[in-house]
Amino acid sequence: MRGVVFDGKQVRIVDDLEVRAAGPGEVLVAIAAAGLCHSDLSVVDGTIPFPPPVVLGHEGAGVVEAVGPGVTHVVPGDHVALSTLANCGACADCDRGRPTMCRKAIGMPGQPFSRGGQPLFQFASNSSFAERTVVKAVQAVKIPADIPLTSAALMGCGVLTGVGAVLNRARVDRGETVVVIGTGGIGLNVLQGARIAGASTIVAVDTNPAKQAMARAFGATHFLTSASVESVREILPAGADHVFECVGHTGLVRTAVDLLDRHGQAILLGMTAPKAEASFLPAAMFLDKSILGCRYGSSRPQKDIALYADLYRTGRLLLDELVTRTYPVEEFGRAVEDMEGGKVARGVLTF
Repeated sequence: MRGVVFDGKQVRIVDDLEVRAAGPGEVLVAIAAAGLCHSDLSVVDGTIPFPPPVVLGHEGAGVVEAVGPGVTHVVPGDHVALSTLANCGACADCDRGRPTMCRKAIGMPGQPFSRGGQPLFQFASNSSFAERTVVKAVQAVKIPADIPLTSAALMGCGVLTGVGAVLNRARVDRGETVVVIGTGGIGLNVLQGARIAGASTIVAVDTNPAKQAMARAFGATHFLTSASVESVREILPAGADHVFECVGHTGLVRTAVDLLDRHGQAILLGMTAPKAEASFLPAAMFLDKSILGCRYGSSRPQKDIALYADLYRTGRLLLDELVTRTYPVEEFGRAVEDMEGGKVARGVLTF
């Protein structure tokens, strides 16, 4: 079968991948579509350390092909969106409704794939850049069959992370003010999360002015090409209740703090290098400001994806609009070029 493999030196599109059968508590999924996210490229450039060789991809949707013993919530033929969260479901954090904190879901990649007899790692417990993948049952979330799979794929990462950061982590309330720095795939979902939450003023910031129309369509009430304190304070004189950093630039951490009103929250979503350091003025924090990390939108995928599917079907959550272009998997390189060139909100690979 076809797939996108990083061997430690370069990315290859191969056609001789194999994947093992679904075991107990597992689901075999035929991937129909998979979104291309910066996290996939962060494996290639080393920002996210991950052992090669690895099958890339982590934002996918498809059709259940087979289920292992003990799986009852999905059956062959069901349409599913895949999460990257292979949480155990039984530890204290899972029991408290915090599956993103499950220690068994972090740092233990499996090797369900092989090529020429050599095992390959699975990225983010998912590897959706393959025609078929095996995931834990908890990762396969049944969705209505009328949701296009090219759109449903994006729920597994960009939507869970961006909308989840607003609703689950920051808990933005009606009438509050929001600044979103960076309007890529994650930032657009933060914007629509803020709109869904009822924020009164939503300021999008991106150095690319061509992104203004898309940002406004997703919920921005204002658009700026600079995150300077002066330009934001012209709109929000006292500062913002919530500032989301979606770029992964250490200097913007300081900016996010500086843009806050009293009791404001800076939520960090952009992925920086593992050892990168950021600085800010600690004295500013005595006005009850907070800096919040956020893993995967603090999501509960089985619950949240179902919610987002309902919001999509009622027109409140935009998914189709996120898909700027689709590419056959063989055009992975072109999809990367378009993403790096800022030409797409989300490019989606299809099989």
